[in-house]
Amino acid sequence: MRRMWFVIVALMLLAWPAAHAVQPDEIMSDPAKEARARDLSRELRCMVCQNQSIDDSDAPLARDLRLLVRERIAAGDSNSQVLDFLVARYGEFVLLKPRFERQTMLLWLLAPLLLVGGGLALWLQIRRRARSGADLPAPPLSPDEKARLAALISDDAKSS
Repeated sequence: MRRMWFVIVALMLLAWPAAHAVQPDEIMSDPAKEARARDLSRELRCMVCQNQSIDDSDAPLARDLRLLVRERIAAGDSNSQVLDFLVARYGEFVLLKPRFERQTMLLWLLAPLLLVGGGLALWLQIRRRARSGADLPAPPLSPDEKARLAALISDDAKSS
């Protein structure tokens, strides 16, 4: 039974990359142009789903965008011209991976800056703790503290 589930999961994983939302009537007759269209479709965000490429989305708007990409490729546009056209029409949000520009600089640099800042804060905290002696072992218990601890332990053992 376990082997059968393994085979089913393996087949699903193998078939997953081929399961795109591109309909047969959208496919271009020239394989090179179709490959370009697929590559571009993977870079464009579905405006309905927002977390999928238009290549993977079944939304009607994604279909329209796939057709528009193929139309622009058939008209002779380069990949950058197609992307520029779609960005001019829908804004930078249509790109799954935004370009590194002045407007998107914070988006690109925020994660590395947070990582460096967190590392710096951790390093400063470790240095501060080492200077204050917080890592030193606690002094041994006094005889009074030992007797009190023994009394607490024996009271706890009696109540259990």
